[in-house]
Amino acid sequence: MNKDQIKGTAKEATGEVQEQFGKVIGSAEQQAKGHAREFEGKAQKKVGDVEEKIDDKADDIAKKP
Repeated sequence: MNKDQIKGTAKEATGEVQEQFGKVIGSAEQQAKGHAREFEGKAQKKVGDVEEKIDDKADDIAKKP
């Protein structure tokens, strides 16, 4: 795992908690902020996934004679 995957996963989880907390307290603002943070985390994790795939392919190419 790379840093973007880790940070993205953390943001996604934090956003989900914030969104659920907003539902519990009846705050549409907190729900929206949580949803936005969750989406940002998902996007950051996807960036990390792509970076990792690129690194894996580069390693495969470097290993070939």
